[in-house]
Amino acid sequence: MTDEEIEIALLIKAIHLKYGYDFSNYAEASLTRRIKKNLQETGARRIMDMIPKIIDDPQYFKDFLVNMSVNVTEMFRNPLFYASIREKVVPYLKTYPFIKIWSAGTSTGLEAYSLAILLKEEGLYDNSTIYATDFDDDVLAIAQKGIYSAAMMKESTRNYQKGGGRESFARYFHADYDSVIFKASLKQNIVFANHNLVTDGVFGEMNLIFCRNVLIYFNKVLQDRVLQLFYDSLRNNGFLCLGEKETVEFSPLTGAFTPIDRKRKIYQKKYRIPARSVQ
Repeated sequence: MTDEEIEIALLIKAIHLKYGYDFSNYAEASLTRRIKKNLQETGARRIMDMIPKIIDDPQYFKDFLVNMSVNVTEMFRNPLFYASIREKVVPYLKTYPFIKIWSAGTSTGLEAYSLAILLKEEGLYDNSTIYATDFDDDVLAIAQKGIYSAAMMKESTRNYQKGGGRESFARYFHADYDSVIFKASLKQNIVFANHNLVTDGVFGEMNLIFCRNVLIYFNKVLQDRVLQLFYDSLRNNGFLCLGEKETVEFSPLTGAFTPIDRKRKIYQKKYRIPARSVQ
């Protein structure tokens, strides 16, 4: 191992022992890049210099955690994905009297609000609960407030329309100078909660799970473990939605899901439960 690799290993071990956050199975390149970003922002000379600060200063660790979380998100991201959800998943969801949806790694909540709008327009919102989770309390606080920059609304409107939106997008929020706030009616069925995909367990019996562009930051061992978590958290015939560069194929759970839209990475859990293959 290089000196840098040793220092990173010691840092990750210290964080796990002190705070219980386990970054040991994050993809190596992404992990190194994010740690170096922290190094630059704090002015520390070496990665080793960060360890006593993280152990002794909770605020320093909180700032470190913000940089470690992946907060790249937008409304109706990849619009054709949402169009596919409307066409291929919504008709199935309409057969249930009540549905539960998990937005895992929700970041600042834009995905959760996108889902809420889609459910409103499909007549499903009143009979739904959206569980929007992340391991970063700071981004969850932003999500709960539902206040965002007005500058992002132009692109969000285009995404909404391309994704099959049926109303005026502006009806879902109040504009106030350079900010917008989503209406309370969108928030009432969203539950924001802290959940760590790396260390926490099964999250209810879901009809639909969104976890898009999170698995790419994990190594293969952790990807397989999280996919098993999603499998166990879905009810039979429930749907799993991943990011464009993510897949259940080539994992131990390949045979446990049926591709509904292979290009958009939408899968349905098979009724038959396969032998458990991920430890």
